[in-house]
Amino acid sequence: MDRGGSLRGFRGTSLAPILSRNFVAPYGSKSRSLSPGYSVVPSSKRELIGCAARKTDTEPKPRVIPVQLIETYKHGGIHAVSALYQLCQALQFQLQLKETVTPANVQGLYFAFCAVIDGMEYRTGVGHTKKEARSQAAQLALGDLLPTLEPPLDGPQSPAVDEAGTGDPVSYALPACPPPLPEIEMSFSLQNVQPRMKFYARNPVDERIPEAVRQRFEKLMENYPQFFSCGSSLAAFVVQSCSGFEVVAIGTGDFNTKETVTADGRLLHDAHAVVTARRSLLRYLYRQLLMFFCKNGILREESIFKQDETTKLVNLKDNTSVHLYLNQLPKGAAQIPSHLRLNPHSISAWEVNNQIGLHVTIEGKVFSVFSSTMEQTSPRVVSMSASDKLTQWQVLGVQGALLSHFIEPIYVDSILIGDATCSSVRGLEIAVNQRVDGITGKLPTYYCVNRARVGLVPAIWPEGLVGYRALSVNWTQGDTSLEVVDGLEGRASEDSPFKSGPALASRLCKAAMLSRFNLVVKEAQRADLCATVSYRDAKMMSKSYQEAKNVLKSYLSQKSYGSWVVKSPISDSFSI
Repeated sequence: MDRGGSLRGFRGTSLAPILSRNFVAPYGSKSRSLSPGYSVVPSSKRELIGCAARKTDTEPKPRVIPVQLIETYKHGGIHAVSALYQLCQALQFQLQLKETVTPANVQGLYFAFCAVIDGMEYRTGVGHTKKEARSQAAQLALGDLLPTLEPPLDGPQSPAVDEAGTGDPVSYALPACPPPLPEIEMSFSLQNVQPRMKFYARNPVDERIPEAVRQRFEKLMENYPQFFSCGSSLAAFVVQSCSGFEVVAIGTGDFNTKETVTADGRLLHDAHAVVTARRSLLRYLYRQLLMFFCKNGILREESIFKQDETTKLVNLKDNTSVHLYLNQLPKGAAQIPSHLRLNPHSISAWEVNNQIGLHVTIEGKVFSVFSSTMEQTSPRVVSMSASDKLTQWQVLGVQGALLSHFIEPIYVDSILIGDATCSSVRGLEIAVNQRVDGITGKLPTYYCVNRARVGLVPAIWPEGLVGYRALSVNWTQGDTSLEVVDGLEGRASEDSPFKSGPALASRLCKAAMLSRFNLVVKEAQRADLCATVSYRDAKMMSKSYQEAKNVLKSYLSQKSYGSWVVKSPISDSFSI
């Protein structure tokens, strides 16, 4: 993949903190035993890190373990949160209980907190309330921390016993800092680093999703075998409900347009598979909203939506979820090579850091946002990479700004990658989930970081077939035929089974989406939205969505992943 990165102008983030959070200690080591995906740094290293931050010119006072406090906690005489704060105060540790994201293996809506002690994150606690989550986080931290504070069996104790026999609590003096470790060159190999959550084992439920996609795409190709090769880049959204798995949106493609920005909203900027599939999903959601708001009770009941009793918004019915299948890894940060070694002083470290940041695509080619190529792109259309858009959807939802006027955020529950040429989803896990760790507390109501379950499944279509590489196929449940778009031209091809008109504007273009938005506004009787003049006006009136989007962009920039590329406002200034 062409990265086009420039080391000279690099401002990328360091991957070392991410790798250290996910390093799996060798069996038999003395590190704390933690669940997969959380810190496994030995306590001696934690204290070494803490001591480095507190080092002064004078010899620090020895820390004393409050044994009575520990015993009181073990016998249930003090709450875990209070015990943790008092313990850290006694040991001169800095403590923070911070809100974080729900672990990937926890299903449902929960609050999540973790303890951060001297900069080291402990296991995440979850609960139906913030109080419950904080309590569990404190219990988990104490469970990991207390065993490391036990006095050595053969070491000196100070004082060992209260000689006066007063029965006062015994405290063991600890040095302020453990002996310094010898300096060594730290080197990490992505091959030896395990993902935060392992989803490589075959799951019968996961295999039903690609099988449903395969059957649907084969059915669509029966009448159009000339587009068979487009399937190598296939992406599809699947809705799971009590009735099973239903493929609702399909897209293929590897390019974005080479044309300049237009002011009529009829140019399809990005025809990459996952982007095409997602815009096809938007068409499906508009249809479902029209069913929900119509006066026909039967159609309303068949909709996937239900009314939220406390808001004007609708959300997915219970036991309804959305899944994404990709026949190949998306372009961008998800394709970080697993063989790269991360050495803080090596060129490879720069390369890894460069690749984990934000990327853009120009006519299908991928470049880092730090690349000097970015200075030469105007006035061509530049799109964020598929990996970065997946990251965005996991924070903002797949529904976009316009549909956010009606729908609470819709998040993808699982992202499944075909294993034809992919043996690891390590990069995707980092790009989609870990780059936005810690942003949840900054987001407005309804928005959060959804930790999608990432896994490998059998690929459903051959990889690397030679054919119409610039063509992109799209289909939405309910369509009678495929639409084939020339990705470089940004319009439907001449031989497309479906054509919207002589101008060949795609049914996925912005103008088409605004038209559907206006239909739903009328059906829902939303007088507050009838005054919208342009596509941009309709987007900007979605206040919470725009606030969440600004938080995401600012967060990524602060974390040194780069700046989100903004398209020319001309492309959104049209009205119909």
